[in-house]
Amino acid sequence: MSAPTTTPPRVIHASRPLATGRNGEMRPTALLFLLLLWFSLFVAFAVLITLLVTIFLTGQNKLSWNLITNFPSADPEEAGARPAILGSVWAIGTTAVLTLPLGIAAAVHLEEFADRKRWFNKFVELNVQNLAAVPSIVYGLLALAFLSMLGVTNKNIVIGGALALTLLILPVIIIATREALRAVPREIRDGSLALGATPWQTTWRQVLPASVPGIATGSILALSRALGEAAPLLVLGALVYITFDPNGLLSGYTTLPIQIFNWTGRPQEGFHELAGATSILLLAVLILMNALAIFIRNKFQKRW
Repeated sequence: MSAPTTTPPRVIHASRPLATGRNGEMRPTALLFLLLLWFSLFVAFAVLITLLVTIFLTGQNKLSWNLITNFPSADPEEAGARPAILGSVWAIGTTAVLTLPLGIAAAVHLEEFADRKRWFNKFVELNVQNLAAVPSIVYGLLALAFLSMLGVTNKNIVIGGALALTLLILPVIIIATREALRAVPREIRDGSLALGATPWQTTWRQVLPASVPGIATGSILALSRALGEAAPLLVLGALVYITFDPNGLLSGYTTLPIQIFNWTGRPQEGFHELAGATSILLLAVLILMNALAIFIRNKFQKRW
């Protein structure tokens, strides 16, 4: 009886292209799309780098302590951005106090307790997602209408600007918080409930502590977006030239983006240099806030 014959395995040479068929990656249209994609990325990065280099070259001569400690002046050699820096601190601090508790509480309710089958909750979720893409100037108009309805005559106050910025970043914080809550495994909730904890105790002691890194990251990024906004504040009549420090929620104020907007409109070259230096300062603050968000995410994020 003869031994059975076996068919030798088929050898695939590494030099032979594996994606040359009709749907392969080596199609001319796929290569063209890849080249266009890389070209688009190159153009975007080239424009960004050119803009950053131009700003740095324009404002490097004005980077000094006078920019931080001096008040605005008609003389560009003596002018500084101290009121704008303090005004940004007041506006962002008030915005954080108004936005974070409300946004996190709304996200926890929608994600953990709300009945998703009810039409009202579906309506709220749909509107939260849509409001995240609304232009910022619309929120300035909403804040303006709300303050007018309350009978506020002087709308250029810290609490008014914080209200506009709160409306701007509230949907972003809600969405980011919900995503952080969804990242917590369902087994954590089931184990806590099985041990006798109530749904609120489970959320407060298990789900929220586990989602803090994602919530903190999303909140910091949302606040950094609010820090760079000028359009909603200009709608409220934000001052572009003040020579005093903001000292309360009802005080007049200006912010760094508005101060940059004011100086870029001046004809003197010295004010353009001041605008470039203030832009560098604003970029440095934004980079630090984004770096803090990345650090919190990498340091405290849990792998399930």
